[in-house]
Amino acid sequence: MPNVRLALAQTNPIVGDIKGNMAGILAVVELAAKREADIVVFGEMSATGYPIEDLATRESFILDAELAVRNLASELKSKNLGHIAVVLGHPSMASAQDQTGWAIAHNTASVLLAGEVVGRYAKHHLPNYSVFDEYRTFVSGNDLLTFEHKGLKFSIVICEDIWQAGGPVSELGKANTDVALILNGSPFEIDKDDTRLKLVSELAKKHSCAAAYVNLVGGQDDLVFDGDSIMVDSRARMVARLKQFKTDLVCIDIESKDDLKVVDEHHLTKPNDNWQTWNALVLGLRDYVQKNGFKSVVLGLSGGIDSAICATIASDAIGPENVYGVSMPSIYSSEHSKDDALDLANRRGMNYQVQAIADLVTPFENQLALEGLSVENLQARVRGVILMALSNKDGHLTLTTGNKTELAVGYSTIYGDTVGGYNPLKDVEKTLVWELARWRNEYAKGRGEIEPIPQNSIDKAPSAELRPNQVDQDSLPPYDVLDAILDAYVNRRRSSAEIVGYGFDEAMVNKVLTLVDRSEWKRRQSAIGPKITGMAFGRDRRLPITNKYKG
Repeated sequence: MPNVRLALAQTNPIVGDIKGNMAGILAVVELAAKREADIVVFGEMSATGYPIEDLATRESFILDAELAVRNLASELKSKNLGHIAVVLGHPSMASAQDQTGWAIAHNTASVLLAGEVVGRYAKHHLPNYSVFDEYRTFVSGNDLLTFEHKGLKFSIVICEDIWQAGGPVSELGKANTDVALILNGSPFEIDKDDTRLKLVSELAKKHSCAAAYVNLVGGQDDLVFDGDSIMVDSRARMVARLKQFKTDLVCIDIESKDDLKVVDEHHLTKPNDNWQTWNALVLGLRDYVQKNGFKSVVLGLSGGIDSAICATIASDAIGPENVYGVSMPSIYSSEHSKDDALDLANRRGMNYQVQAIADLVTPFENQLALEGLSVENLQARVRGVILMALSNKDGHLTLTTGNKTELAVGYSTIYGDTVGGYNPLKDVEKTLVWELARWRNEYAKGRGEIEPIPQNSIDKAPSAELRPNQVDQDSLPPYDVLDAILDAYVNRRRSSAEIVGYGFDEAMVNKVLTLVDRSEWKRRQSAIGPKITGMAFGRDRRLPITNKYKG
């Protein structure tokens, strides 16, 4: 037998489902026991799901979580699993002096052993526990919880600890740590996996210890936790990498901090960015649908690229039989748009229906004497009414299909094409939409499957088709130029002067930035969607609606 067998457990908890999450943790420990694990490590807030947001202000919620952790320790012992050390994350009550009107909880990691909670590390407040058995010694300091097993020292830190200088991580070397156990709830962002690996590798080399980084997996509202848990030895050599976007359990045999061997089959290769982004969008939608009790989704199919991508994501997430596409042609809809919508539905076997809007638009148009832009917006709003009526009638979750570029400049009709409970493309810029479409078709081709997205939907000029011969570029710069300007302004927070300095036309820059600033009120009312960048609308970027600053 190896010196220590460590199990990394990558789970998908549901926020607030303490009972269900604990049952899942127990099941994983039972599986790890069959693999003869000595220690099982779960991710940050694995007991309650994460983030808990204002649940952190509810004393009953925090006390229920703490009670569940203690009960789990007792249940493990009753099932003859008390010899396994279980490390898991949960909230705990803050001490009286630490409580404020806004939070009463601490982010906590506890160690369960022999039917007891034998060690606890709570951010900013750490209780002191003593020795509980003959071969594990638990030492609680101001910044670090360390326990010993079979001559190896394990130290516990939580999430943000490794993202900032100093703090608990700085104590790893002083504690003569052999293995750092890093509990994390780190949401997906494009290229973030490289950053995590770099941080963990630097920690291992700097403090001369092996490091196990255990992340959550799953969608939680607008966040997607991608798993991708990793372990490196003290020389920063990759030992194990768990699955991305799936639950997983991997055991590692540890002889010493630089002698580690993976027991289970695993892969160290990193998938490409498009594969990761697509799977983040799929997982985000799947978990939002399933965790909120929906069985199906409904969305408008215009024949355009955005609705085609959303429908394909939904089909991958919950199965095409649970996706209901609605073509809603107007008098301005082209034949190819109607044909492309039907082609899309047929390629994957989605449910499909046609609901023409002309006879619904005309009474409003005549009674209110509408013309121009008001008629264009009316068409979008009638379509929104149809989708929400079908949602109410059949219990579907309505998907809205606007991309990040359109949201940025307000190229949408409030209460029209913005209608919906979830937006898969909310953080996906238009140029990336096209890139993902081409990638998804190539992926299907490589697997011998039908390409899901009609080529015509990819190739044709985007158009809202709300007036004769309309195309997006009547109102907007070319999308490659527009996305470059938006990347500078939204993602990288550059000023108008800096963006002009990059070589963009000044009048165009001023127009785009004005559109972005004036559209904040629309974005505040938009549906949530999966965050895939470091500057997602709603979560990362939030400006005053009433705002005269133009710098």
